[in-house]
Amino acid sequence: MLTVSDDEFWEGVSPVEFGDLPALQDAVTVVGYPIGGDTISVTSGVVSRMEILSYVHGSTELLGLQIDAAINSGNSGGPAFNDKGKCVGIAFQSLKHEDVENIGYVIPTPVILHFIRDYEKNGAYTGFPILGVEWQKMENPDLRMSMGMGPDQKGVRIRRIEPTAPESHVLKPSDVILSFDGVNISNDGTVPFRHGERIGFSYLVSQKYTGDRALVKVFRNLQILEFNVKLATHKRLVPAHIKGRPPSYYIIAGFVFTAVSVPYLRSEYGKDYEFDAPVKLLEKHLHSMAQSVDEQLVVVSQVLVSDINIGYEEIVNTQVLAFNDKPVKNLKSLANIVESCDDDYLKFDLEYQQKVVLKTSTAKAATLDILTTHCIPSAMSDDLKT
Repeated sequence: MLTVSDDEFWEGVSPVEFGDLPALQDAVTVVGYPIGGDTISVTSGVVSRMEILSYVHGSTELLGLQIDAAINSGNSGGPAFNDKGKCVGIAFQSLKHEDVENIGYVIPTPVILHFIRDYEKNGAYTGFPILGVEWQKMENPDLRMSMGMGPDQKGVRIRRIEPTAPESHVLKPSDVILSFDGVNISNDGTVPFRHGERIGFSYLVSQKYTGDRALVKVFRNLQILEFNVKLATHKRLVPAHIKGRPPSYYIIAGFVFTAVSVPYLRSEYGKDYEFDAPVKLLEKHLHSMAQSVDEQLVVVSQVLVSDINIGYEEIVNTQVLAFNDKPVKNLKSLANIVESCDDDYLKFDLEYQQKVVLKTSTAKAATLDILTTHCIPSAMSDDLKT
């Protein structure tokens, strides 16, 4: 959300009006400055699909419009207008594949208005809440029968629950979610949307705000239970953003430790990091859940070569599991226990059964020289000093 400090900027400027959510086959016009020229570009098409989409920029899933108007690099952030001149969304991504043509995606007005109202309500962007569960469809009749569900009962089965989610205190794996806020959920995880349309039930969750409550009805051990749960945002083990802050780091004896985030993976392995990053890190990024709100995935990012770390210089982006037999919870706790360590040796247990052992006194003494050699002003980032 941007503003301009000089009020004269707004003189003579007419604001864009938001329109209602368009229907399938409604005409849309996308305006922007994509690659291929310097002047404004206008492309047109129709709404071809409306469903819950994976938002690449935010690593989240929200309502999205699929359109067949061309969306290219530079179109992102540009408005999509309906035939009445009202904005029905913001262009933000497209599908690039040899087997597809003209598939672009637009953030619809309900998502935009949620963002704005969230800011107005809280004075900051708090995000879109989630239910904090992973679920599976229950379309198979044998699966439903084995769980004791009646022929008229429908829902989705909980596979896993986020340990950091408020729902973890009341919901359990193998619970069947029957309804959310009074809206019945089908066996394929969809709910009624508009006339003749259905959509994933996470749409209902995304309509809420962080801290809101919702009534969740579940089927457990042949009983129907209702829980009034508090909704929260997703605590990811590998966060999608670091909110514009510089990355955290800690250096000892030339070993550079940092916490893994999506921006970090992208900087190390490029835009195709989901294919090129180490399998162990990807597995944790895609499938592991944070066990506490302050848990981080700490790795040895690189080794600044020195006599003290000879033999260890090939260690790159490898997770740190434990220090002196104590599990590593996050980067700040690792920095604290290393700095306060008075044992004879610093012993780091890494992924792939690797071990790093350094003599404590020489490791700490060598750190200053290594920092000076590489023109690094401090052994740790400012956020770890507080």
